[in-house]
Amino acid sequence: MDQTQVAMMGSVTSPLGFTAVAHAAGLKKENQLDLALVVSEHACSCVAMFTKNQVVAAPVIVDRETLAQNSSQLRAVVINSKNANACTGDPGLANARATQQIAADVLGCQPEQVLVLSTGVIGVQLPMDKLEAGILAGAVGLSRENGRLAAEAIMTTDTHPKHLAVTVNLPGGMVTIGGMAKGSGMLHPNMATMLSVLTTDAAVAPDVLDGLLRTAVNRSFNRISIDGDTSTNDTILLLANGASGTAVADPDSIAQFGTALNQLCTKLAHMIVRDGEGATKFVEIRVTGAQSEADAHQIANTIATSPLVKTAFAGSDANWGRLLMAAGRAGIAFDQTKINLWIGVRQPDELQLVANGTPTDYQEVDAAAVFAQPKFKILLDLGSGGGGTAVVWTTDLSHDYVSINADYRT
Repeated sequence: MDQTQVAMMGSVTSPLGFTAVAHAAGLKKENQLDLALVVSEHACSCVAMFTKNQVVAAPVIVDRETLAQNSSQLRAVVINSKNANACTGDPGLANARATQQIAADVLGCQPEQVLVLSTGVIGVQLPMDKLEAGILAGAVGLSRENGRLAAEAIMTTDTHPKHLAVTVNLPGGMVTIGGMAKGSGMLHPNMATMLSVLTTDAAVAPDVLDGLLRTAVNRSFNRISIDGDTSTNDTILLLANGASGTAVADPDSIAQFGTALNQLCTKLAHMIVRDGEGATKFVEIRVTGAQSEADAHQIANTIATSPLVKTAFAGSDANWGRLLMAAGRAGIAFDQTKINLWIGVRQPDELQLVANGTPTDYQEVDAAAVFAQPKFKILLDLGSGGGGTAVVWTTDLSHDYVSINADYRT
C-alpha cells in the first residue's frame, strides 16, 4: 500500500523543526525577494550533490569543504539569487565564507554549520554590504510560514516558485519531506538541478541519507534537460533533523522513505521542465530495448538536447527523422533495421511511426496533432532485446528561449 501523501502547497518548512525567511536585500531590482534562509532548530545530518562542471562557483567549493568536515551538525542554508558568485577568484571564496560567518553570528551557531548557495550572473562579485544587511534583517522573521516565499526568493528566470512536501507513514511513525527548487535555463543536470534544498524531520544517518539522495537524484533531476548546459552552481542539499522522533534505519523504513523522496524529487523535476525558459511543450522521451540503462539514458539525453529535435517540438512538426538522427549519434551501437517508434499524448505507444526501421502508413495529420499538444510522449524501442530502459523529460526550444537568454544580464 502507498503510504505517501503529497502536499503540493507544502514546502521546505513543512517538516517539523524547520523555519525560513525571504528578504529583498537589493540584489534584484524593484524590491524583489532575492535572499532566503532555511534554518533548523536542531542539528541536521546533511548530504549533497554538486555540479560536475569543471568551472565551479565559490559556494560549491565552500560547501564541499564544509560537508567534508561536518555532515551531522548542520543548522542553516543561506541562498541568494541574481549573483552566482562564480568565476570570482579568491574574493569570491572569501565572500562565501564571510556569508557563513554572518549567518552563524546572527543564528547563534558555528560557521561550519552553515551552507551557502548562489544563483544568477557569473563573474560578478557579491555585494557583501547588501547581503550582510539582508541576512541580519531577514533572520528576525524566521517562520514555518515562509517556505513558499523562500522558494520565490531563489528564482532567477523562473516564472513561479517550485515547492511541495510529502508525508509518509513509516513503521516508527509519520515523517515529512519538504523541498524547493529553482531552475529554468542553463539546465542539463549532471548531478541534480540548478538549486534545490530538501528537508525532513526523520532521523537519518548521513551514510544512509547519501544513498537515498543519490538514488532519488538519478531517477529525477538527472533525467531532465532544458538546453543541454550544466551550471557552475548546481547543488542539491538534503537535511534531516530528526524532529519527528522517527528513525529511518531498518530496511522497511529506508525503502518507504526512499520511495517518498523519489516521488518528491520527480515532481520537483517536472515543475522545472514545465517552467523551462520559453518552454511551450513538456515532452517525455522513453528509450527501451537497450543493452543497459546507461545506454538508454545516453540515447534519450541526446534526443532531448538536439536543437533540431527541440525546434521541431516548438513548431509542432512531427519530423521523426530528427529523433532517429539524434539517437544514431549518441555513441551507442544498435541495429537501425530493428527500431520502432511511437508517439502519444496519454500513452507513448498510441501512434506508431516506424516499425522495424521502416515508416508505417500513419497519417501525417495524426502525428502533427500529437506534436501540437502541450504535453506528449515519445517511445523509441531499439529492438535489441536488451532490458535497458530510461526516461528523460525535456522541452521545446522556442523563440522566447533565445530572447530571454539574449537579454539575461540586462
